Amino acid sequence: MSDLLNPTDRQQVAARTAELLHAHLLGIRRQTDRLFAGLLAAEWVGGVIWALLRAPFTWEGNHRAIHPHVWQAIILGALIAALPIFLALCFPCRALTRHIIGISQMLSCALLIHISGGRIETHFEIFGSLAFLAFYRDWRVLISASVIVAADHLIRNYLDPQSVYGVLTPGNWRWVEHAAWVVFEDIFLVASCRRSVSEMHGIAEHRAMLEQSHSAVEDKVRQRTAQLHEAQDELLKVARSAGMAEIATSVLHNVGNVLNSVNVSVRVAATKVERSPVGNLSKAVGMMAAHKNDLGEFLTTDERGKRIPEFLEAVAEALASEQADVLSEMNTLQKNVEHIKEIVAVQQSHAKAGPMVQQVQLRDLLEDAVKITRASSRAANVQIDLRIDSLPDVLTDKHALLQILINLLSNARHAVGGNTAEKRVTLSAACAGNRILIDVTDNGVGIPPENLTRIFNHGFTTRKEGHGFGLHASANAAKNLGGSLRANSDGPGKGATFTLELPMPATSARSPSHLHESVQPCLSGR
Repeated sequence: MSDLLNPTDRQQVAARTAELLHAHLLGIRRQTDRLFAGLLAAEWVGGVIWALLRAPFTWEGNHRAIHPHVWQAIILGALIAALPIFLALCFPCRALTRHIIGISQMLSCALLIHISGGRIETHFEIFGSLAFLAFYRDWRVLISASVIVAADHLIRNYLDPQSVYGVLTPGNWRWVEHAAWVVFEDIFLVASCRRSVSEMHGIAEHRAMLEQSHSAVEDKVRQRTAQLHEAQDELLKVARSAGMAEIATSVLHNVGNVLNSVNVSVRVAATKVERSPVGNLSKAVGMMAAHKNDLGEFLTTDERGKRIPEFLEAVAEALASEQADVLSEMNTLQKNVEHIKEIVAVQQSHAKAGPMVQQVQLRDLLEDAVKITRASSRAANVQIDLRIDSLPDVLTDKHALLQILINLLSNARHAVGGNTAEKRVTLSAACAGNRILIDVTDNGVGIPPENLTRIFNHGFTTRKEGHGFGLHASANAAKNLGGSLRANSDGPGKGATFTLELPMPATSARSPSHLHESVQPCLSGR
């Protein structure tokens, strides 16, 4: 598996493997040091107890004294155990500590064999001690301990064979036999230590590679996360740009609808001014100026002069009517300009905060929508009928609602534009339970069934000059008001009805969160 890594990663894995293996071995050897510290202390106490129980006294005639084995167990046992216990507690995990512990353990075994008088059973402690020393996973400790065992048997084989073999004449090569059995065990224990270290190395290498893989995965995750954050930022910028574009197109669309009415009002006013009888009045004034010296005679005797008072009366009536019409168109023009300002203001408010909520008289708002679109509708010979039940005052976003109504009336006007018969649009409103229903009905081109589900999609339009923004923006605005906008048509050529459904704020769960005040109940149902 390491062959799949590049040279740099392979070096990192090798270094981490060595680090993990070293840490594991240190932990094992620290525990083993503590084990032998306790074992040596226990062997010392056990040796003293054994000596006291087996040969507490020695006799010389009628005199007795403490047996030398007791003193040997106490003094030699303490000397043998003191240094390795000190090193195990103060300098653990060191090679010197391990070797001294191994040597001291073998000397402790030799002391117990000596105290027992060379009993063969105590020799098994040597083999058990070697097995314990193998816990270090360091075969060198076994060698140094085995050398001490062989040296002890060799020396005592010639100086005091009974203390080690229990017999006076063991033979010159008896120590070799014992050493051979120790070597025989060492062969297995050394192999076991090497195999154990090899397995530990494999585990450490596997863990190092897992850590390397985990690190590589984390790096990739961080890179992907950074890329995702960058993509998210880009998407937010795009979404923000798209939102700004949608707001801009909505503003342009709504302003365009009002500008159509402004243009019609200006044309109507200009036409009235062009057809004004002011020019004829100038002629009459010129005639009177020409006869200013005989004005009385001119007005009473001259046929042209006799017509001037009648003419002035007709001009006055015409100017009064013209003034009223122009003032009406100017008022409409002023309202349209104000509405353009309101459209821009409401879009700015949407960009900054939530909708501007105020108490709205629905009847007045519906009448204003009709007035704003009346000029363009009149120019297209479209009749707008207004049918309104008694409606309550509500808290809502006045300008957003006005934009929806103007968009619906404008679309209805375009829908009936191709009719050769009567062109009629009806705006009706009524209460239905805890909802307010506003219908815009036309007798125009109608809507095919397949378009009823797509008509509110952004960019969808069936008009060549259309953009597909008005109904989409109106549907979104209706949802923001806590209501809905839906379309219904019996098919092409059979007209259409757009229904704007608004909540009664006191009872609607979907009304905006800022609409908390109650409103008066509907005075009549639909």
